[in-house]
Amino acid sequence: MYLAAKGPTLTIVKGMNHQQLTKIFESGATSDPLDEILSLVALIQPTFNPFLLRQLHHDTARLFAGTYPGFRASNTQYHDLKHTYSVVLATARLLHGLTCAGQDVSIQVMEQSLYSAYFHDTGLLTKTSDQALSGAIYIQNHEERSITVMTQYLESNNLSHTLIQECTAVIKCTDLTLDPRDIAFPSPASKLAGHILGSADILAQMADRCYLERLPSLFQEHKDGGLRAYDSAIELIQDTTFFYHNTITARLEKTFTNTAQAMQAHFHERWQINDNLYYTNIGNNLNYLKKILQTCEDKMECLETFLKRNPTS
Repeated sequence: MYLAAKGPTLTIVKGMNHQQLTKIFESGATSDPLDEILSLVALIQPTFNPFLLRQLHHDTARLFAGTYPGFRASNTQYHDLKHTYSVVLATARLLHGLTCAGQDVSIQVMEQSLYSAYFHDTGLLTKTSDQALSGAIYIQNHEERSITVMTQYLESNNLSHTLIQECTAVIKCTDLTLDPRDIAFPSPASKLAGHILGSADILAQMADRCYLERLPSLFQEHKDGGLRAYDSAIELIQDTTFFYHNTITARLEKTFTNTAQAMQAHFHERWQINDNLYYTNIGNNLNYLKKILQTCEDKMECLETFLKRNPTS
């Protein structure tokens, strides 16, 4: 497949290989997901001014790099900039998919979803005034710190208090310890945005081609932050399939009202791919995990011989 992109216009030649499909999934037509995010925004709401969105994309990179005033560079290997960008891209895709499926996606829903996606894990960053050596120490309830970062940023850009309140509720939907049905959403728009971001956060993580390789880093973050659900990385890895089928699927399908299914409409309309690539990739990850666990059982050294993808590439 050959892709040529100028804004939202794409030329697609059938017959994609795995590498091309991976590129589409990870960033779109170019190496920078911002290009695809802006293209989708233009398709959803052609009159939307993307100035702040573009600025936020670059400021998020500065936040994670430690070049934004008051913040140190990110040192959490699981919740990193790549993860944040992948969640923003998945959010934009769900917004587009819902539009393709005939749902009205307002500018308000789009702003709340995308702005919240950029900020949803900034609570794991350390400030220059912090004593903490690692942002992972804030893993428990880091969403509240993310909301604080979001509030300060949006206030500094003269965004409304109403938007900030709505984004606050939206970010809370990424907290897996919280039942979103208990969140007091300020508006129907913020509830939809919350379902979109909550779904995108899960999909982007578990469909990542390096998801399995990244799980030991997730365990380390939990350990550094005082979470004791698992005694070792291998325990977390062994529980992943059970966790998905018994917790995550219910959250996606019931709590978030099956919003994730809109990915099918997105990939069909945008790329002429009749597939929900996120669900397909999650299935591939879990099937591979089952296979290598049958071989390695509880031997981490054995698992590592099967997990060779580089999460940083």
